[in-house]
Amino acid sequence: MADENDKPDKPQPSDESAAPGVVVPKDSAGTPPPSAIPPAGELAGADAEKASMVEQAKARVAAVKENLADKAATPPAAGAPKPPVKKKEEGPKPTDASNHKLVQKLKSKFDGAVLEASEFINQLSISIAPDRVVEICDFLRTDQDTRFNYLSDLTCVHFPLRKGAPLEVVYQLYSISRNERVRLKAALANASIDSVTGVWPSANWMEREVYDLFGVTFRNHPDLRRILLPPDWEGHPLLKDYPLEFIENAWTSRHLPVMTDVQREQLEQRRAYGLEILSVPQERMMREILQAGKEVMPKDK
Repeated sequence: MADENDKPDKPQPSDESAAPGVVVPKDSAGTPPPSAIPPAGELAGADAEKASMVEQAKARVAAVKENLADKAATPPAAGAPKPPVKKKEEGPKPTDASNHKLVQKLKSKFDGAVLEASEFINQLSISIAPDRVVEICDFLRTDQDTRFNYLSDLTCVHFPLRKGAPLEVVYQLYSISRNERVRLKAALANASIDSVTGVWPSANWMEREVYDLFGVTFRNHPDLRRILLPPDWEGHPLLKDYPLEFIENAWTSRHLPVMTDVQREQLEQRRAYGLEILSVPQERMMREILQAGKEVMPKDK
């Protein structure tokens, strides 16, 4: 009886005939024979796939560079149309309001007083002659068809580049019963205009503020004086040519106490860092000086 271990040896496949997927026999230690190790320089499995993807990426980059170089070397064809530039969407613009009902009524009532009229987002603005402002405002307040009985605001705008009339007084009128608004604008050549306190008493403090900050003089005002700054302050801070940085003017030299060079340097350092201005005894003395018989802003009687 033949021994079970005495089995005929099966022919082993050579290295060249081993097909992919065929298990290569290993020795008793589990190490594959030298014939199963790929030769040097060959990649197998995931390494080969990764190397292929890297080569493809390099080829694409080289193709893009070559294409860009060709475009740069080729001059544009003469007369070739350029792609259209997409314009930004423009917002609403003021429109001419010469045919507005209120504008036509003012033109027929006050010949030559209406200079220009425009409308922007349903807001009517009318430029009028400054010497006719009182009679126009009185008409808009008392007329039954308009009834602009409330002066919601009175302010001023400075146009330094407009040499003929750099200042423009703006009146914001509102009709409570009709729920309508209109804006009147009067350009000034000499920084002077009639007061409308006789039409709307609420214009008193508004005109004082414009006088204080812009220097506009309102004729026939009952009590025209500064309302925010001391009476002897020089200049008007809301004019465009007024300096923005702190300056030592005549008022500060008259009213602030004399400080030593060290104290002044400390004060400038605090101002540079934005610290509180009333932080040393010399600066707090200003309040005592102004309260000792000097009224900076007298109360209304």
